[in-house]
Amino acid sequence: MARHFLQLYLLIVITLAAVSWGQGRIWEAYSRAATDEAMAESRSQAAALDIVEGQLRAVPRENRRQYVADLAASSGVDLELFEARDIAGEETVGRLNRGELAHMRAADKDWLLKRVTDDGRVLAFRYAAPAVATRGFIDWALAFVFYAAIALVIMAWLWPLTRDLRQLERSATRFGDRNWKFDARIGPRSPVAPLAEAFRRMAARIDSLIGAQKDMTNAMSHEIKTPLARMRFEIEMARTEKDPAKLAAILSNLDGDVAELNGFVTATLDYAILERAEVALNVAEHDLTVILPAVVDALRRTAREDLAIRCEVAPEATRVRCDIHLMETVLRNLVYNAVRYARKQILVRFTIQPDGTYLLNVEDDGPGIPEADRDRVFGSFVQLDDQRGRKTGYGLGLAIVKRIVEWHGGRVSVYGAALGGAGFAVSWKSP
Repeated sequence: MARHFLQLYLLIVITLAAVSWGQGRIWEAYSRAATDEAMAESRSQAAALDIVEGQLRAVPRENRRQYVADLAASSGVDLELFEARDIAGEETVGRLNRGELAHMRAADKDWLLKRVTDDGRVLAFRYAAPAVATRGFIDWALAFVFYAAIALVIMAWLWPLTRDLRQLERSATRFGDRNWKFDARIGPRSPVAPLAEAFRRMAARIDSLIGAQKDMTNAMSHEIKTPLARMRFEIEMARTEKDPAKLAAILSNLDGDVAELNGFVTATLDYAILERAEVALNVAEHDLTVILPAVVDALRRTAREDLAIRCEVAPEATRVRCDIHLMETVLRNLVYNAVRYARKQILVRFTIQPDGTYLLNVEDDGPGIPEADRDRVFGSFVQLDDQRGRKTGYGLGLAIVKRIVEWHGGRVSVYGAALGGAGFAVSWKSP
């Protein structure tokens, strides 16, 4: 936004400079004629004083004042002969002593002065002061045109801004009417482009939250209904069962259903907190050459005995910036997911790219994920069909992974692993 205001400021400055220059050129053209006329008149007055001075040299000194008065009366030219002491002004006297012409102003009259060489007195030619130049209709009309041009330039800059703001307002209004789509088409060079992008991100976030709530509602209606039906059936069986061993088995089944319900509700609430809240990352530098092998080793102890889990960490990964608690959650969820589908081996690898990007890969040798499902797999409560025909998890692990990675400003994707199964790539830069 600051860049656009700077553009407007420079535009106004350049326009004002251009308008002032053009107005000055036109005013100069109008004034040149008057200036030339005044200069010509000044030259003619100086020539007249030279002629009168030449005539005075032939007139006796005592008769010169009368001669000047008679000449003024007969010619209609306002001439006078002053004593040198009657002239005031140091600069004026100095010019006269050097034999130069001098100007003196009194009331509304201007005097052109010249010292008589052989007399010492001062011959003065009095003329009306030139009228102060005033602006006429044409001048005011030109000034109006110039400033109207300035307003037009500013309006040309502001019009796209107001247009985009109106479009932004209409899109926000439609979004507020539960359209849930922000469809404002605002170009990247618009002054309000950052604001539009912020609205677009907000709309996408709200749409994502609404979708997550719908998925959560659908999942809860399915995941809770099934255990409840089993629990009701087992309760009816417990009421009529006399055999203590069979009753204990029924109660054990009930306890398992309660644990399943509790696990689902806990996972759902945890995901809801992650989905709604903007977590403040606790970013610091961590030595992943130590942390990652320790986490993988802990996960290896809880996995199947026939499953080999390898961990490869780049030696330079000693000062990786991240929220280690959240990134550990990412690693655990990815490995848990791999354990469910892997046949014999899982590979965890961490590297640092030449551009400073951190890259975490988790691969398995399982059946893999079809390309059609690779984007859908990160949705909340999404569970792909297990080829072994058993239910695994609640479909929240990968959704949590995606959310955490996005908080770090990174991305997560699925690819076909070299081991033959699914591979997950998590990449991010130092927050």
